[in-house]
Amino acid sequence: MASFAPSATARLTPTQLRVLEGVHSGLLNKQIAFDLGIAEATVKAHMTALMRKLNVRNRTQMAVAAQAMGFVHRLAG
Repeated sequence: MASFAPSATARLTPTQLRVLEGVHSGLLNKQIAFDLGIAEATVKAHMTALMRKLNVRNRTQMAVAAQAMGFVHRLAG
């Protein structure tokens, strides 16, 4: 698995942090887009940037990285 620096959050924009929170919570891109009031294509662009910044290859690794950075699951409802 890829390695990532816990200080990676310092390099993330506020929107990227919110997208990362959505991924960590198990939301689909469409759900993240709705929650943030942005287009799904914009979420995809943020996902690509996040993967590069966190040095991960997929959504699962991104969620693991978020967990390691201290993200907490959001409770639905």
